[in-house]
Amino acid sequence: MLRHDEGAEVTPATYERMAEFAREGRLNGTLVELGGLQPSAAGALVSLAGGRITAVDGPFTEAKELVGGYAIFDVRSRVEAVELGRRLMQIHLDTVPGWEGAVELRALQE
Repeated sequence: MLRHDEGAEVTPATYERMAEFAREGRLNGTLVELGGLQPSAAGALVSLAGGRITAVDGPFTEAKELVGGYAIFDVRSRVEAVELGRRLMQIHLDTVPGWEGAVELRALQE
């Protein structure tokens, strides 16, 4: 999951590099799914607290960083997953001046 400040501008170069990253993953058979998410203003947050379920429309201004995209890879090891995360961060470092964020790596529950 790619977490970042929602106000960050993504450049055309970022999209180009991400497309290359995805093509490579499809060719070597590791990429299962990849996608970006629309801004939180187009979403809602449904939560459970104190025995009550509430729904609030976005944007979620109280959150510092939000999940802005995701990728599912079929890799053999944690080391391989971390390397893919580093490559994803490098794309943003190279193409979006001042961009800050994180890639959260999680295994799917089997």
